[in-house]
Amino acid sequence: MASASPVLLSGSAIGWYGDRGGNESCNETSGPGSGFLAGLCSAWEGATQPPKAAGIRVTHLRSGQGQSAESGMLGKTLPLYKFGVGGRLGPGTQCWSWISIADEFGASHFLLEAEVAGPVNLTAPEPVTTLDYTRTLGRVLKRLTRSPTPMLGPKLLLGGEATQAIVESQRVLPRVLEDAGHQFAYPTLEPGLRALFGERPDPMAGMTTSVTCRRG
Repeated sequence: MASASPVLLSGSAIGWYGDRGGNESCNETSGPGSGFLAGLCSAWEGATQPPKAAGIRVTHLRSGQGQSAESGMLGKTLPLYKFGVGGRLGPGTQCWSWISIADEFGASHFLLEAEVAGPVNLTAPEPVTTLDYTRTLGRVLKRLTRSPTPMLGPKLLLGGEATQAIVESQRVLPRVLEDAGHQFAYPTLEPGLRALFGERPDPMAGMTTSVTCRRG
């Protein structure tokens, strides 16, 4: 049953936290970062002041690296890995906070009904380094990933600003979702990737609920 009170799910991203470097963990209480992506996300979220003032519950969906074979970072670089020429992106030590498409959809559906307002990190509970990500993807695809991928390729595919998200280190945890009782279908990376490529059933298959989200 949908929430009886008005709610706006406003699209944002973990770029709000900026490059944290090292192993610093962020949650929804952490302060903003700096740089282009952080400023852009802050502007998105700031644009929701009118509906807030009108008494609408506003939830900011700070999405991590969405795992999709058709779009996003993975979708754009997947051909490199399938041809066996993909490898780690950047130094390999930076932390990526990712989320499966099934969990992105599931968490959005959950937040329509949960009385949660403000920022919510849409990230899996187990971030990984880019080196671990690459090794896991190679294992799932049964491809070698020993050689690093030159950053020129991702820059041409994704654009200069988008590649900033690749080299930045962000260990972002979904504290609000977990505290609210949301259960992740894929809390760890390898099962999520295996489901994405058809090796495991998708728990969201057959779900036909319509979810409306808005970028601020």
